[in-house]
Amino acid sequence: MFSGIVEAAATVVDLRSEGDNLHITLECPFADQLHIDQSVAHNGVCLTVVELLPDNRYVVTAIRETLDRSNLGLLKIGDLVNLERSMKIDGRLDGHIVQGHVDCRAECVGLEEANGSTYFKFRYPFRPELAAKGYVTVEKGSVTVNGVSLTVCDSERDSFRVAIIPYTMEHTNFCRIAEGTVVNLEFDIVGKYIARITALS
Repeated sequence: MFSGIVEAAATVVDLRSEGDNLHITLECPFADQLHIDQSVAHNGVCLTVVELLPDNRYVVTAIRETLDRSNLGLLKIGDLVNLERSMKIDGRLDGHIVQGHVDCRAECVGLEEANGSTYFKFRYPFRPELAAKGYVTVEKGSVTVNGVSLTVCDSERDSFRVAIIPYTMEHTNFCRIAEGTVVNLEFDIVGKYIARITALS
């Protein structure tokens, strides 16, 4: 489990396909603290460390379903990937409950400067059957975008906006998101449980 508080933006240094799998090599400042089998969120996707390398590098593997559902299959050498190690049981939940299970992709369809911060608008495919399961946003609710815990504003049927402060812009891959950029979304797990309980009532 994660909180959506990104620790670092790692750089993709190698990509290697093997069958339907993609082996991703990343460089990050805390790679020397990782261990084999550790869970780390990559753009909000929970992946397992499978190899440790010199020079602050390590390897994770994404399977076909992960590549189809997330933006990891679109990665290129030099791209930035948001990282978060799993929560400690005795730590603070600074963001919100994030599982590391991406629900769908979304596309950035607008940016707007707002006195030092930046509003990003994202649009995702709306499907009524998924909305009934809680795959929606609500005003002032939580959503995870590329692994970043954010507060929703301007929630609409198939889109929403989030406000990004300068610190988040500088320390995550939001600094490279432009119109047309594809991001990962994870909707709030609490909303999903409420939707499910309501459907069964």
